[in-house]
Formats: sequence, C-alpha cells, structure tokens
Amino acid sequence: MTEERLIISRKTNNKFFLMIAVGVVLLIAGIIFMAAGGGAEHHAEGHGEAAAAGHEAVSWTKRLFVNLWLNNVYFTGIALVGTFFVAVQYVAYAGWSVLIKRIPLALSYFLPIGGIVMLVVFLFGGHDVFHWTHEYLYDVNDPRYDPIIAGKSGYLNFWFFLIRMVIYFALWIYFSMWLRRESNNEDLNGGTNYYHKSIRISAMFLVIFGITSSTAAWDWVLSIDTHWFSTMFGWYVFASWWVSGLAAITLTVIILKQNGYLKMVNSNHLHDLGKFVFAFSIFWTYIWFSQFLLYWYANIPEESIYFIERLSGNEGHYTWIFFMNLIVNFVFPFLVLMTRDAKRQMIMLKIVTIAILVGHWFDFYLMMMPGTLRTGAGLGFMELGTALIFLGVFLLAFTKGLSKVSLVPVNHPFLEESVHHHV
Repeated sequence: MTEERLIISRKTNNKFFLMIAVGVVLLIAGIIFMAAGGGAEHHAEGHGEAAAAGHEAVSWTKRLFVNLWLNNVYFTGIALVGTFFVAVQYVAYAGWSVLIKRIPLALSYFLPIGGIVMLVVFLFGGHDVFHWTHEYLYDVNDPRYDPIIAGKSGYLNFWFFLIRMVIYFALWIYFSMWLRRESNNEDLNGGTNYYHKSIRISAMFLVIFGITSSTAAWDWVLSIDTHWFSTMFGWYVFASWWVSGLAAITLTVIILKQNGYLKMVNSNHLHDLGKFVFAFSIFWTYIWFSQFLLYWYANIPEESIYFIERLSGNEGHYTWIFFMNLIVNFVFPFLVLMTRDAKRQMIMLKIVTIAILVGHWFDFYLMMMPGTLRTGAGLGFMELGTALIFLGVFLLAFTKGLSKVSLVPVNHPFLEESVHHHV
C-alpha cells in the first residue's frame, strides 16, 4: 500500500492566518466598543453566590477572559476526543476505521496550545471566570463569607486546581504523543508489535480519560456555578465534547475526500461515521434530558436554579439559545441523518457536522455565560473574534499534524480490512 501525503498549500495556510487576523481585528473592535461604553453593569436579585456575582460590573477584561476560557475548553475537548477515538478503536480491535485514524490522531496537536492558554487564562483571569477564587468567601469574619463554597475548599482551591490542570494536560499530551509515535514507527518498520503495544497504551489511556474527563468537566465548567452540582455533569460535558469531536473527524474526512485525498475511503466509511454522529447526538440529548427532567421535576430551589437562570432568569437573556441548543444539536441531526442514504452522502454529512460544531459551541456558551457574565453576555465582535482566532490556530496545528505523516497507515495489520469495509 502506498503512502498518501497531505500537502498544505501556502494559500491554505494564508487562509488560516487571515482567519486569525480577522479574529484579532474583530476582538479589538469588540474591546474598543465595550471600553467606550464603560462595560455593561448589571444587578442580580437573590441571595448568596448569584447575587454576589451579579453585582460585579462586566468589564471588557472579564468578558475577554470568559470568552478565552469558553473557546479553549471547547477546542481542547475536540483535540482530546481525537485521542479517545483512536484508543477506543484499538481496544475494540476495530478494522473499519484504519483508513481515517490519522485524522483523530492529528487533532491532539492542539493539546499543548490548549494547555498553555488555559494556564495563562486561569492565572491572570481566574477571578473573572470562577467566583470561588475570591479569598473573602472563605473568611468567616467577612460579610461576604459563603459557607457552601468554603465547605468545598478542600477540592476547590487555587493550588489543587492548578495541579490538577497541569496533570490533566501532561497525561493527555503524553499519551497522545505515545500513540502517534507507535503509529509512525509502525509505518516505518512494519510488524504487529506496534499494534499490540498501541492496544495496551490505549487501555491505560481510557482509564485515565474516564477519570480526568469528568474531573476536568467539574473543574473547568461545573465549578463556575459553585453552589450547584450534578452527578451527571461529567457525562454531559463528555457527550458534548465527544459528538463535537466525531463531527470534526467526519467533516475532515469529507473535506479531504473532496480535495482528492483518502481515495480508498468510501461511502461505507462515511456511513459508519454518520452512524456515530447520529447515535451520539441522541446520547447527548438523553443526558441533557435526564439531567433537566430530574432537577425540574424535583423542583428543589438550589437544584432548579441552574435551569431557571438559562430559561426565564437573567431577564430571559439565554432562552432562545436554550431552545436553539436542542433544535441544532438533536432535532436537526436526528431528522436529517435518520435514513441510511443520508449517512452515505457527503453533502448531508457536511451540513450536519458543521451545524453540530456550531451548535455545541453554543452548548458550552450556555454552560458558562449565565454563571459568569449574567445579562452582560452577548454575541458580538468579541465572541466572533475570539472564536475565529481559536479556530485558525486549531486548524494550523491540526493540518500541520496531518501533513507530518502519511494519511494512510501503510503497515497497519487491519489495513486491508478497512480498504474492503462494507456495511
């Protein structure tokens, strides 16, 4: 089997740099408009954490840090899912996915960038993203003392949070590089030793991923709403990351196919990717609905507050996003990909995967903005600019990783099975 190398033209790279440049211009414009307007001040009625956070003015710096955090968590998740996807394929002894495995492997090239950005944002903008980082909450003599947050200080404290963050990224990057290295060595040297070693590496990674993906979700997303908790939240964030990652893999396969690459990938491979996207869109909805129904039905104030803030609270600021979230991430992919033929057509998969990637960005927006910016959040130049910068950087890292090795793992023991895959 011959190698198939991706060549990224200067024109394509320039498009990514242009995307970043446009993002920077939009971000600067958003900052200028906010600074000129003096920031958006808002006040929350109620008690405890919501009121304390609500009485803080939303400055342009706060909005910037929250946007940086939102985009970094979203793109880091997609990068991590790339390694998770490959690990699952190895452990399952899957053969169908061999022709496309280099795509999810390349997604993880963003992880070091994500780690650096997350570290910087937390160190310099931690107070803007996380209410629990304020020291006065733990001082019994301070009128702003919060017994609920103080009770969580064993887990939610600056140094332990920082250590966990470093450990997460160190482990994820290490295992991603390890799997890539074994895959590349397999190309060079052949044999089945690298394949069997990759299975063992994947098994270890899946155990680590199972723990760290949940605790990272608690740390980076759930702790924004410090009073609220959900035992399903780790699953919810994983489901959102997972379906976004699947959409990114599928969309990349289609774009490469349309540009003359991945010649041996056929409609059967697309069908399987389509089934993954279809199934896990339903899985995400199942988790969403289970969490929502249990809390809404119980109607306990400290539990239902999370959904009230996103439905009718914050002056109804997020209501349209709440319902759009369900339509774009469940109703649309469910109806479009329901038939067998739709899962085998590149145009249908392309439309659905783009919608899912945008839709789940809004899902993370809905997880983070009500707890940080309240009614001071928006969808303006700053949001669009930050998203474009991250997308451009992500695509540069991803395509660079893709172009380093052959798109086809030429010595994989299941390569022939993948070439002749039929469903």
